[in-house]
Amino acid sequence: MAGRFAPRPTRTTTHGGHVGVAGGVPRQAAGPGRVRDWVPDGPLDLGLVLGPLRRGPGDPTFRAMPDGSVWRACRTPAGPGTLRVCAYGGGVRGQAWGPGAEWLLDRLPELLGGADDPSAFVPRHRLVALARHRRPGLRLTRTGLVLESLIPSILEQKVTTDEAYRAWRLLVRKFGEPAPGPAPGRMCVMPEPRAWALIPSWEWHRAGVDNKRASTILRAVRVAGRLEEAAWMEPAAARARLEVVPGVGPWTSAETVQRSHGAPDEVTVGDLHLPGIVGWALAGDRDADDSVMLELLEPYAGQRHRAARLILLSGRVPGRRAPKMPRWDIGGL
Repeated sequence: MAGRFAPRPTRTTTHGGHVGVAGGVPRQAAGPGRVRDWVPDGPLDLGLVLGPLRRGPGDPTFRAMPDGSVWRACRTPAGPGTLRVCAYGGGVRGQAWGPGAEWLLDRLPELLGGADDPSAFVPRHRLVALARHRRPGLRLTRTGLVLESLIPSILEQKVTTDEAYRAWRLLVRKFGEPAPGPAPGRMCVMPEPRAWALIPSWEWHRAGVDNKRASTILRAVRVAGRLEEAAWMEPAAARARLEVVPGVGPWTSAETVQRSHGAPDEVTVGDLHLPGIVGWALAGDRDADDSVMLELLEPYAGQRHRAARLILLSGRVPGRRAPKMPRWDIGGL
């Protein structure tokens, strides 16, 4: 689920619209790029907002820097682009490079939750209310990019997160392209649809991706244009379009629109851990299934994804009763 784990604390948390970064405005990297400043209308935590877009600690498309800035390498409708976001003073500054720079800056507010309405959420449980109080900067990002979230979500089907993150890292670094501008070392833009379609079968195998997931990605990139159109549909309609692709089910479509649309009500079903976490946090039931989870989240109708994120950020999870799932590397077979 998007935002399953709380990000590491950063110095970019905004309280009441005021952002503090040690030393003032972070030192800019070489090359000015295009710049846009934006002032949020409330608390904003860059780590919480952008954290769900990071696919593991070695994600070549995402980098959080010690100075509190966040870098993203994206493939936009206008072409590849690199975006650097940092908090300073009372606002946020975005710098962008590459053919997709203008597209990224035009959508900077939406990326940082400007289209989200946290005030619409009303806590119904003490744990949720406390989590919201402790995380006032939580907003739901909207990237406006479908394949960027769909492909890594497909890679996460039926495997451990470590396996999925490794596959994403290897494939993007090998078949993507260097991020435009002065991006930190080894950052890459994910491959374009045709490049995904031309990846040889043995490279999928070496990355640990089985034929089922690889075939699903190949089917998705063949209709990439139609899937990207879903970015401007209502979340339910977007999910319906995504699920037309064989191999894309409710779990994958929810994981995608949570990021591409900033959808506050699209809760993930079919997840191995989420029902037990929600059941344990709200009812002390660690064996809850999807139906029980949805029943418990019913008071948050319209905001169920936000409620689930706050539950995950609360840190109240049941203790482990079995060893972690073993990691299988099919690339070694």
